[in-house]
Amino acid sequence: MSKFSDHNFAGQKALIRVDFNVPLDKQTFAITDDNRMRATIPTIQKILKDGGSVILMSHLGRPKDGPEEKSSLKHLVKHLSELLGGINVQFANDCIGEEAVEKAAALKPGEVLLLENLRFYKQEEKGDEAFAEKLSQLGDVYVNDAFGTAHRAHASTAVIAKFFPGDKKMFGLVMEGEVSSAEKVLHANEKPFTAIIGGAKVSDKILILENLLERATDIIIGGGMAYTFYKAEGGQIGNSLCENDRLDKAKEILEKAMAKGVCIHLPNDSIIADKFAADANISTSLSNNIPDGWMGLDIGEMACETFSHVIKNSKTILWNGPMGVFEMEKFQHGTKTIATAVAKATENGAFSLVGGGDSVAAVNQFGFADKVSYVSTGGGAMLEYFEGKVLPGIAAINE
Repeated sequence: MSKFSDHNFAGQKALIRVDFNVPLDKQTFAITDDNRMRATIPTIQKILKDGGSVILMSHLGRPKDGPEEKSSLKHLVKHLSELLGGINVQFANDCIGEEAVEKAAALKPGEVLLLENLRFYKQEEKGDEAFAEKLSQLGDVYVNDAFGTAHRAHASTAVIAKFFPGDKKMFGLVMEGEVSSAEKVLHANEKPFTAIIGGAKVSDKILILENLLERATDIIIGGGMAYTFYKAEGGQIGNSLCENDRLDKAKEILEKAMAKGVCIHLPNDSIIADKFAADANISTSLSNNIPDGWMGLDIGEMACETFSHVIKNSKTILWNGPMGVFEMEKFQHGTKTIATAVAKATENGAFSLVGGGDSVAAVNQFGFADKVSYVSTGGGAMLEYFEGKVLPGIAAINE
């Protein structure tokens, strides 16, 4: 059993750091994607069921100079109430002021209070200790359930934990799921272990690639970053995306992989286009021989076949980043094929973790979210975790 599941919250006020940084419609402020809110509902419900009360704190958006309408968490109250089965969710127009203190103090078992946006105070992102202490005084127990912000040493995600004794600070169910899934992939993986790394830039993925060279048996590289590797090998990539200042690093990664016996799979062929647009003319080409004026925007059929074969023979799978510009219909076949292969491997007993904004968006778009083992809610946090970094939000609870 987990520390959270073991804890009895009866009569306690649980101060929960959640990640309610959800997208809102610019005109109506209606929530356009509530996945992050839904993810934390089981954590809240467990506390309420025990006979505890809940104080929720989160950030929303990137407010620069204090309170602003578009970043107010008041827009989430009605929907949060619905997700909790009709509970009347109270709202405090501040997170540390008099109203927040009074409403938190008056909270009865079974009640829920949502505090206003933490980032209306600059002290939150600065990791200000006095601000963290004020927040800590609102609750009896601190629960961090915001994996999406675990890589930030902010007041509410890391600093606040020092004001609670060891038995009164813990991860919520979202954080537990994220950490245990990531640990399973990084440190307790079954071989063959295939990492699928996509996206536009090699520079964004250098650290994760280098860390995975120590652990994976196979690394599949797709997306725009693949063409930097092909150019590093002397290939012709036309107008495809390429980081010329990373050619040496790409070559070094390929050499390291060979020395360690890690098999790197680059896409043999590509779907190419004459412009970066939904209505572009398209053709196919070997990825190392793309004509001038054309660019690779998706992996081709040979690559789909090769990659699918590797994935289906894997016991552990990490997927971070799409294979092409899947937002455009003409260039989504590769990413969809990979999603299908990961789902099939999972069905056959592999453990699969999908992490990173675009790959998560892809599995959701193509309807595969419930066909993989775990879908991470934390893009940047998951990436840093797989780069081998210590995340402040995790370290603060474990100390």
